[in-house]
Amino acid sequence: MGAVEEHPMHALAAFLPEGTFDKVVHYLHYYKVHLTVTRERKTVLGDYRNAVHGKNHRITVNRNLNKYAFLITLLHELAHLLTYEKYGHKVSAHGKEWKIIYGSMLTDFVGKNIFPPDVERELQKSLANPAASSCAEEHLMRVLRRYDAKKDGVLLVEEIPQGNLFVTKDKRVFRKGERLRKRYRCTELKTGFVYLFSAIYEVMPIQQSA
Repeated sequence: MGAVEEHPMHALAAFLPEGTFDKVVHYLHYYKVHLTVTRERKTVLGDYRNAVHGKNHRITVNRNLNKYAFLITLLHELAHLLTYEKYGHKVSAHGKEWKIIYGSMLTDFVGKNIFPPDVERELQKSLANPAASSCAEEHLMRVLRRYDAKKDGVLLVEEIPQGNLFVTKDKRVFRKGERLRKRYRCTELKTGFVYLFSAIYEVMPIQQSA
């Protein structure tokens, strides 16, 4: 499968929670959005590129997200589009203008029996001050993870005991160290280099002999 997969608009329903398709498609049609669904990317869940040189606005969203995470990510990127339409490049990407627009869009989907109760509670909290990235809202990400397809043996970095080993998706082995604010200081065994890992980064634990 290629990096990007094009989907006819009606196929988008398979990626969204029930009852949200019409609202989402309204945005996509009205603003003539070129939406693509991509394979998993490690550093971003979605991306927005404004319309230039006669091209449409472009949004990408990772295809591996569960339906609730997919919708939240898509709304996040659509909020960038609406912010650009209103302010152009005159405001910061995740400034107060974007937060107001994103919060307003999110309100239209909260309290409508679209999200499970635990996700709904976290969204209500985030409405007051939306994070710059879906990945940055750790509590929301932990709750959304409950609705992912099960991955055998996969843990979050925060679930690995300190001092234990784990392997990343690219087969690199690390020893978990202490927590520094919101990240963990981990040492790559092969190079000795130190990297900071998000608490909610997914890894595979390595069984160690006693």
